[in-house]
Amino acid sequence: MNTIETKPLSNKLLFIMATAIAATAANLYYNQPLIPSIGESLGLSESVLGFIPSASQIGYAMAIFFISPLGDVMNRKTVIRNLSITLVIALLGVYFAPNFGILVAATFVVGLGANITQQLLPLGSSLATPENKGKVVATLMTGLTTGILLSRTLSGFIAEHFGWRSVFLTAAVVAAIIGVVLHVYLPSNKPTAKLKYNQLLASMFTLVKTKPLLREAAFVGALWFAAFNAMWATIAIHVMEEPFSLSVQQVGLLGFVGAAGIFGAKIAGKWVDKIGARKVMTVSISLVLASFVVLALGQNNMVVLCIGIVLLDLGVFGSQIPNQVRVFSVDVNAQSRANAIYMLFYYIGASAGSALGVSVISKFGWTGLTIFGFALAAIALLFHISRKSK
Repeated sequence: MNTIETKPLSNKLLFIMATAIAATAANLYYNQPLIPSIGESLGLSESVLGFIPSASQIGYAMAIFFISPLGDVMNRKTVIRNLSITLVIALLGVYFAPNFGILVAATFVVGLGANITQQLLPLGSSLATPENKGKVVATLMTGLTTGILLSRTLSGFIAEHFGWRSVFLTAAVVAAIIGVVLHVYLPSNKPTAKLKYNQLLASMFTLVKTKPLLREAAFVGALWFAAFNAMWATIAIHVMEEPFSLSVQQVGLLGFVGAAGIFGAKIAGKWVDKIGARKVMTVSISLVLASFVVLALGQNNMVVLCIGIVLLDLGVFGSQIPNQVRVFSVDVNAQSRANAIYMLFYYIGASAGSALGVSVISKFGWTGLTIFGFALAAIALLFHISRKSK
């Protein structure tokens, strides 16, 4: 366990941490509505565009496994400082990238630096008192959800007026400011865990082997997040063509439609305590499944398409809260590592969904993409209801 040297979490520090999580998580998704613009700028074929959004997801997934556990054996403030520096440099690398190779490499490192979010979440939980732990976790997760959902709107607006590269220059400046603020306000913690780094990683494999609920949560979460990212990585490609012909800024505004996910997370959090995590997940995954039917019907109708986006985001983020509650219940003495395992699979799913989604839409169009998303959600729902865990 870690001991904290300062006072319990104040509302001011909670706000700073939630804002930092939102701003940092956004870096993983800024590129999604910009894919067509980036491809045109660098002269890339549509078949390779999927590697751009997937690169940040792969980097984030690897950081979850190799960097997140360091919070148990190091001062998290030091880890966050180093990650902030890494993130700023990587974002500048994307801004200056002259070709596809450097762009993908820098985007991958952006994913590594964004591990700041996975350091702040357990830190916030450890600072919270038993009486307000639920409120603290919900607030931090709302920050994460907000960053994910509104990132596309912000990047679309900036790119429309100043070009896609300006998005990442702006993000680098914001990341630098956030890094300084966190260094000033975050408390230091003295880790008391005596595990060496290799032992820390080995213990995560033991958790996977011995905790079936963790395996179930990770597998199902990876499936629905793959479906989610398949849609969001390709929506710009679809709506920038006929009959919609939207601009980059207009594509970004779809992020406001997806902001319904924030409410999905809050509603799910309330109902978990009333009817249990499993039932809330069943309803939420069913919404994900239904959303792809609506998205298919909205192929040429913007209103129906937006309804599908709302259902998808409600379902995904409504599933995330109860599933994470189950993950934290796996082992109270290894919550950070259990969460790292879960989020690793979660973002592997995101990376695969982004890459495969772009490939599917380029070969089979929007109908093929919605069938792909529906299939992923169907597997997740069938697997979930076939289990007997809570």
